[in-house]
Amino acid sequence: MEFGRLGVWCSTDRLDAAGLKALAQSAESLGYGTLWYPESRGYESIALASFLLSSSRRLVLGSSIANIYARDAFTARRALATLNALHGGRFALGLGVSHVPMVEGLRGHRYDKPVPAMRAYLEGIAKAGDGQPEGPVLLAALGPLMLKLAANASDGAVPYNVTPEHTAEAALILGPGKVLAVEQKVCIETDKTRARALGRKELARYMTLPNYVNNWKRLGFSDAELADGGNDRFIDAMVLNGDAASVKAGLRRHFTAGATHVCIQPVTEDGDTASRDAMLKALADT
Repeated sequence: MEFGRLGVWCSTDRLDAAGLKALAQSAESLGYGTLWYPESRGYESIALASFLLSSSRRLVLGSSIANIYARDAFTARRALATLNALHGGRFALGLGVSHVPMVEGLRGHRYDKPVPAMRAYLEGIAKAGDGQPEGPVLLAALGPLMLKLAANASDGAVPYNVTPEHTAEAALILGPGKVLAVEQKVCIETDKTRARALGRKELARYMTLPNYVNNWKRLGFSDAELADGGNDRFIDAMVLNGDAASVKAGLRRHFTAGATHVCIQPVTEDGDTASRDAMLKALADT
């Protein structure tokens, strides 16, 4: 499966059917190879993939991520096989262990240790069919142990909220021949104060989740830098901002570090799809 050099990552819960269709068709028309979408409190991941695949012709769709506590491994394998059989082999199954509030608080399941839970899930996928899975299986891997599991038991990784330094470490652990599809938030805005305010608002939901906080600390951000919504160095690393040329330079750092694919997440005011699309158009030739 060809993911293309660049992809789009977009939160989809606030988009209606027309907005979802427009997003898929816009990403495809601009030449992006893949559209990545999350699983949260809104649309169910596999049903949404089916709609987005039906709304496009060539675009690859990737779950980023499908929560392993939302469906059992057998169902995930059948979903992968079904979508690829019915939509021309254009679906990649990105899997993640999610976070305690989304697992225990929202779903009422017990949140197990991440790496053993994912290993068991991948073993279940392997047992759910004959031979290799019917499309790429990728892991939302941040720490070295999950990255090693991605290297040994999947097609690669889809890291989120990371820096080029993390990309370099991930590429080294994954080794050659693996997919390394890195998400990067962007804000084409030369007013630093406004860009950072948008970035802090976007990142606020992640600042209380230990999986991300622990990874940021591994990357060298201190408790002080992560306090009160994050200092400027942290925000500028998480949300590339400035003019289009500056943002493109930041995106290229991931490729230099070893990414095989970079998915761009525009950061805008809530509901500002015009700015979202303008940013995607400006960055499509990165």
